[in-house]
Amino acid sequence: MIFDNETDWKELLREEDQQILAELFEKSKDKKCAYCQADDVKVAQLWSAMIELKKELNEQKAMISMVEQPFRAIVEMGEIEKRKTVERMVRELLKPEPDQEDATRKLVDSLMKF
Repeated sequence: MIFDNETDWKELLREEDQQILAELFEKSKDKKCAYCQADDVKVAQLWSAMIELKKELNEQKAMISMVEQPFRAIVEMGEIEKRKTVERMVRELLKPEPDQEDATRKLVDSLMKF
């Protein structure tokens, strides 16, 4: 019965959620000496679990940053090649005179925005 006080609320969670909760509480056990000294041990244990979540989040952000860096370099190289191609095509199509270099550069800059 849902409103039975004898039922452990955690048993009402999906099995995978029960496992996640158990893992969180297990990870926060290394702070037991600290949270057992708190006025409200249960709340302190939750804060300890939140510390563990924040650590995991920071680790994930660091890993994403490491993976992201090579992709940024690839994109940058692609932009350089794109600029060269656009400039080559503009020069082939328009065949600008030497005194029109500034206008050619502005046109290439404008096309690079697309």
